[in-house]
Amino acid sequence: MNGYLNESNFVMVEEGFTSRDLLESSLVELCQAGDQQAFFVADLGDIVKKHLRFLKALPRVKPYFPVRCNSSGGVMRLLAELGAGFACANKTEIAEVQSIGVPADKIFYSSPCKQVAHVKYAASHGVQLMTFDNEVELGKVARSHPQARMLLGIAADPSPSAHPSMMFGATLKSCRRLLESAKEQDVEVVGISFHLGSHSLEPQVFAQAVAEAQLAFDMGTELGYRMHLLDIGGGFPGTEDTRAQFEEIAAVINSALDMYFPEGCGVEIVATPGRYYVTSAFTFAASITGKEEVPMEQPGSDGEESGSKRSLVYHLSDGIYGTFSCVLFDSPCPKPLLHKKPCPEHPLCSSSLRGPLGHAEDQITNDVELPELQDGDWLIFRDMGAYTIATSSLCGGCPRPHVTYAMSRLAWKALQLLQGKPPPAEDDHESACTPLSCGWEMVESLCVPPVFTPASII
Repeated sequence: MNGYLNESNFVMVEEGFTSRDLLESSLVELCQAGDQQAFFVADLGDIVKKHLRFLKALPRVKPYFPVRCNSSGGVMRLLAELGAGFACANKTEIAEVQSIGVPADKIFYSSPCKQVAHVKYAASHGVQLMTFDNEVELGKVARSHPQARMLLGIAADPSPSAHPSMMFGATLKSCRRLLESAKEQDVEVVGISFHLGSHSLEPQVFAQAVAEAQLAFDMGTELGYRMHLLDIGGGFPGTEDTRAQFEEIAAVINSALDMYFPEGCGVEIVATPGRYYVTSAFTFAASITGKEEVPMEQPGSDGEESGSKRSLVYHLSDGIYGTFSCVLFDSPCPKPLLHKKPCPEHPLCSSSLRGPLGHAEDQITNDVELPELQDGDWLIFRDMGAYTIATSSLCGGCPRPHVTYAMSRLAWKALQLLQGKPPPAEDDHESACTPLSCGWEMVESLCVPPVFTPASII
């Protein structure tokens, strides 16, 4: 093992138990203590499964995990153990990743808009790989980090949902001018980067972006740069309920890479999958701390207002200033699940979920059909691993939720196999190929060697 993660960092889940069992156990303890603080249970085995799936589907692509997506210690230690690199947006994230021992050559300073102080911090801590997409960013790096190895970021997201003010990347028309400017300022450009975002899930969009990256590569080569690195960004789905499945997107990417950057051409491919790795691994529990009833007037048969239907507003122990800040990143709030089984006689009410009392704008979601609940009841939210932890803060008066990490013994064995450890003894092999808990179902992957064992990323 690489030493980033050990068995003391998580709860080992044995056969017959699941991470949901841990959540239920925690809820029993909290209810007995009268504690209403929200918390997470994270299935690290799910992340191992996603990593195996990534290696199998995209064998030429090396992953860098974007820290801002989920900066929890268990996730970063696990991904470092798996050999992934890290995409950092600022010096705080760089420091956080290096604090667990990740070397500088596995860190990509990926923010398209960087503070000069942060560029200098990266330079002083050995982080060289970073990106630019305009003259201003290029000038910052030229003055503050002469040893930087730059990727030119190109705009490759044609989706109508992409808001102009949120788009980054140079157009193909401006690429040559930027590359020439970099040459004049003696900045080393080593490749091209693009990022499609989590809502560009049409597979053919990736193919188009790879084709445009090849055109930008040619411009750099003509100007004398040794172009050898392509970053295809993220945007891969983190759950199975998306229109395009991960393997479908991967097949299109592989085809495009074979056409424009064939194996043996000397170009290394990296990606920054965030939601893909962590969304489904985290389950969140929040308690109800307050309830309000809002009358809903309904028109009568004579056209006049008569009668009313109940509408309830529930305040939770966390909100959009904390864990539910994910809704600000265009992530819909997952449908809440009830901790207690509802009485079948109780009718469903139109319900809205809000954060803690005192913040009228803390609106999590509306129009949820729930039975009437009481203070102290708990709601469970699945698929809460992306943009829920790194962005949470004390702004809403809520402490950062505690995370309990779990991993099945089978996933732990898979992690050891990935790192070249000897396979289990013959009497263990059958059990190693038996699906256990924690959502682990990668039997085929465990019974055959991995596509490759990740070593150095760059």
